[in-house]
Amino acid sequence: MSFGDPNNPYGQQPQAPQGQPGYGYPQQAPQGVPPQGGYAYPQQQAPQGYPAYPGGPGGGYPGAPMQMPGLVKTARVLLFVVGGLQVIVSLFMLLGGAALSTTESGAAGDVVGGVVIALGLFVLALGVLAIVLGAKFAKGGNGVRITTIVYAALSILGGLGNFANSEGGGPAAGVVSLAIGGLILAAMVTAPGAAWFKRPRF
Repeated sequence: MSFGDPNNPYGQQPQAPQGQPGYGYPQQAPQGVPPQGGYAYPQQQAPQGYPAYPGGPGGGYPGAPMQMPGLVKTARVLLFVVGGLQVIVSLFMLLGGAALSTTESGAAGDVVGGVVIALGLFVLALGVLAIVLGAKFAKGGNGVRITTIVYAALSILGGLGNFANSEGGGPAAGVVSLAIGGLILAAMVTAPGAAWFKRPRF
């Protein structure tokens, strides 16, 4: 039995010529190629500017805000305050409309009472909407932002309508409605506010 027999599996393996890679030993990497650490696979590195895991800062995407911007927080507080006031006012309107319908005789009383009740229900719906929107600012998406823009636009229109009423502090109420609606609208359309509602969620 010859140790140099190439058909003998137990024979001596032929020596690799110089310059050719051998068998069973880690090879030295050519110049310019980083060593791979033996037989291990090369380590994958996260691209620069991105965290290595989705739960990292910014939710795994650059530019995503980690905390609610200050202007958005202010708009959220205003939604809670205005929504609470609208609910209270709507309850008085509903009670007043019901009283008008029962105390005033004739069809005129019923019409006036019905109009007041309808307005009270509309104000109540706006108040509940404002509170719900404010509650959803923490985890809500772009749909919450768009709905808040619509609410702010209605508030601005209501403020403009108050200027036509010169009695009962109408212009003053109009200025307040315009200021609140404008601030909420600005919080939704500025870049930090839009980025907050469009941020990725995991």
